[in-house]
Amino acid sequence: MSKNRLLLGCDVGSSSVKVSLFDADNGTSHGSAYSPKEELAIDSPRHGWAEQHPELWWKHLKLAVKELLFETDIDAGQISAIGISYQMHGLVAVDKKKNVVRPSIIWCDSRAASIGDQAFKELGPEISLKRFLNSPGNFTASKLKWVQENEPDAYEKIDKIMLPGDYICMKMTGEISTTISGLSEGIFWDFESNSKADLLLDHYGISDELLPEAHESFSNFGKLTNGAAKELGLNEGILVTYKAGDQPNNAFSLNVLNPGDIATTAGTSGVIYGITDQPAYDEQSRVNTFVHVNHQKENPSYGVLLCINGTGILYRWIRQHLLYGGSLSYQKMNELAEMAPIGSDGVTILPFGNGAERILENRNLGSGIQGLDFNRHNRTHILRAAQEGIVFSMNYGFDIMKKMGVDTQIVKAGLANMFQSPLFREAFVNTTGTTLELYKTDGAEGAARGAGVGAGIFSSPGEAFKSLERLQVNEPEKEKSKQYKESYQKWVERLEQEIS
Repeated sequence: MSKNRLLLGCDVGSSSVKVSLFDADNGTSHGSAYSPKEELAIDSPRHGWAEQHPELWWKHLKLAVKELLFETDIDAGQISAIGISYQMHGLVAVDKKKNVVRPSIIWCDSRAASIGDQAFKELGPEISLKRFLNSPGNFTASKLKWVQENEPDAYEKIDKIMLPGDYICMKMTGEISTTISGLSEGIFWDFESNSKADLLLDHYGISDELLPEAHESFSNFGKLTNGAAKELGLNEGILVTYKAGDQPNNAFSLNVLNPGDIATTAGTSGVIYGITDQPAYDEQSRVNTFVHVNHQKENPSYGVLLCINGTGILYRWIRQHLLYGGSLSYQKMNELAEMAPIGSDGVTILPFGNGAERILENRNLGSGIQGLDFNRHNRTHILRAAQEGIVFSMNYGFDIMKKMGVDTQIVKAGLANMFQSPLFREAFVNTTGTTLELYKTDGAEGAARGAGVGAGIFSSPGEAFKSLERLQVNEPEKEKSKQYKESYQKWVERLEQEIS
C-alpha cells in the first residue's frame, strides 16, 4: 500500500455536521470536527412540521472540513475518497438550475402522515407490505405528494428530488444521483420488481422522472468539482464513493452487515437496526424494512429499522428549558439521574414529543410526565425517568422486531450520545436483556470506511473493519433486570392508557 491514503467521512445530521479523516493504511482516525458547536435549529412553522434549509448543511460542512484540515494540519492532496452519511427520509427538491425550490421537509416532520396512511388503505395493506415492505406513511414519497397538493407552484418548479445526502453529493460533484437503499427509505422502491415503485408513484400522480438515477451504496458518484473544492479547501477531482442514510451507515460503522447483527444509537432520535436476509415486515408498519448498504440481488441484505423520534432531543429539551438554561453539562445531568432509584420512584415520561411516532402507528402523542409528587420528587427523578422512558420506548419497538424474527443477544453501539451515560447503558441492557458492545467509532468514521470500500482501497467491508476497536461490554444483572422489567411493564401500561 502507498502511504497516506486518507478517507474523508461526512455525517450530515439534523443536529450538526461532523467530518472525520481516516487513514486507510493503518486503520486509525486522524481527527474529526463538527459544526455548529450548538445544535442546529429545526424550523417548525406549524404544529408537526420540521424543516431545515439544505444550504445550511452545506455551510456547516464547509466550516467543519476547514476546521478539520486546520486542526490536523493534513495536506488535502492525501485524501483519496469521500463518503457521505445523512439524516434519512428528508425531501430536498431542486429546479433545473439545481437551486433549492423550498426548505427540506426533514425526517421528523409529520405533515404527510395522513397522506401515507390513506395510500396504505387505498392500495391495500397486503399490496403495500408485499411490494414496499412498509406503509407509505410519513416517508419521502408522501412528503412529495404533500408538496404537490399544497404547494403546486413549488411542485411545478421541481426538476429532481433528493435525500439530504444526495444534495450534499450534488454540491460536491455537480451530479444528481441516489442509491437503491435511499430509494427504499423514501418508499420509492418496489421489492417485488426490484425497481422503482411505479405502483405508488402512479397512485400519487408523481412522475418517475423526478427521481435521480440510483446506484449501489458503494459506487462512483462523481468527482469533486473545482468550485466545490475551493469552497471546502480540498483538491479538485476527489471521488465520492459512498452514500448511506445515517442508520444504515451507523450499522455499517459497527460492522453490522450479516443476518442477526444489530446496531443501536440514541442521538436526537433512538434507533435499533437489525439485519435480515428476508424481506420481513410488520403488518402495522410500526418498524420499517429498507435495503441495507451491502444488499445485492443475489445476496439480499435488509435493515429493519425501529426509530423513536424523541430521545436525545428530550434530554436536550430538559437541559435547555428546565435546568438553568443549558448551563448544566450532560455528564452532570447523568450523575444527578443516577441519584434516583430504578423506576424513578413512580415518575414516568413518555418521550414522544418530536412528531408522529411510527411505533405508535403515526400517532403524534406528545410527551408527558406522570406520577410527579411535589413533596417527594425532584430533578433527579425527572432526569432518570427521561432516560428510562427513552430505553423503554426503544424496547417497546424491539419487541415488535422480535416478532418479525429479528432477534439477538448482542447489540452494538458507538460510545456516543445517550450511550455515554452509564445509567442509560445499565437501563438498556437490563430492560432488553441483551449484551451491549461499545465501539470506538461514529457515523463520520463509518462514512470514511465506506468511501474506502467504494473506491476499492478496501477489498471488502471485512478489510475495512480490521482495526475497529471494542471499548467495553455491558451485560444484564439478574436483580436489576427484574427491577427494570417491572418498571417497563408499568411504563407500557401508562402508554397503552394514553393510546386508548
